[in-house]
Amino acid sequence: MHFNNIHNNKKYNFEKLQLVNSELKDFVFKNEHGTLTIDFANSNAVIALNKALLMYHYNLQDWQLPKGYLCPPVPSRVDYIHHIADIINTSSKKITGIDIGVGANAIYSILGAQVYHWNMIGSDIHLESVLAAKNNISLTPALHDKITIIHQTKKANIFEGIIKENDFFDFTMCNPPFHSSEKEAIKGTSRKIQNLQIKKMELNFGGQSNELWCNGGEALFIKRMIKESTIFKKQVGYFTSLISKKENILKIKKQLTKLKASFKIIPMEHGNKKTRIIVWSFIHVI
Repeated sequence: MHFNNIHNNKKYNFEKLQLVNSELKDFVFKNEHGTLTIDFANSNAVIALNKALLMYHYNLQDWQLPKGYLCPPVPSRVDYIHHIADIINTSSKKITGIDIGVGANAIYSILGAQVYHWNMIGSDIHLESVLAAKNNISLTPALHDKITIIHQTKKANIFEGIIKENDFFDFTMCNPPFHSSEKEAIKGTSRKIQNLQIKKMELNFGGQSNELWCNGGEALFIKRMIKESTIFKKQVGYFTSLISKKENILKIKKQLTKLKASFKIIPMEHGNKKTRIIVWSFIHVI
């Protein structure tokens, strides 16, 4: 994890976390080693844990996730925020960023606002996610002036309709759907469950269809984002996105080279999971 990540090499303090979120108490137990833990295959336990982390470490007063929506693992999500802070110049002015695909959890917008006091715009094409994200922002008054949630009404657009004339944003960020179909997503879930050695089919982090897959998968989505970013090349300092699948890197690099963007890949590692951030710019040399 990033060296600024407060969750770096630390175990969860379940005693303190239960105090801020009483819902967590129902899921905490002592394992065979006498250590407090939860069943990470239980989606309700995972939601209660991440809610407690947001309340304890990031001063949220409450956080709600509609049933069946993606529950973000907070420690790995805040890593992305810290890496963006390394890239942009945070010393001279107020920072403003766009969170593409904010989701019902609004996690990146919340962490950007609470960790670095950035102003964030979160956009999503699904109205249900937009309404849930707005509700999460409303639950903590400190977020009201920092985060704006926008419904992207044109599904073909990513930045258009969000970035207005004369706007300038220091960065954009995105965690794109990484599967290309529902079938592929289910296959990935089955693999995950086998790795967890559990018998029942349950996604411990949940996820709606729009959160888990899209036509063409992650690679096509990012390529669409790169193409559209050329329209706003002078209005955004740094465009960024997560790349989950290593095999997608080469084709993404080729497109950025073709469009004459400056870019780099930032590796990230969380436990056994390896991922990376692609960063590109048309006005900065990276």
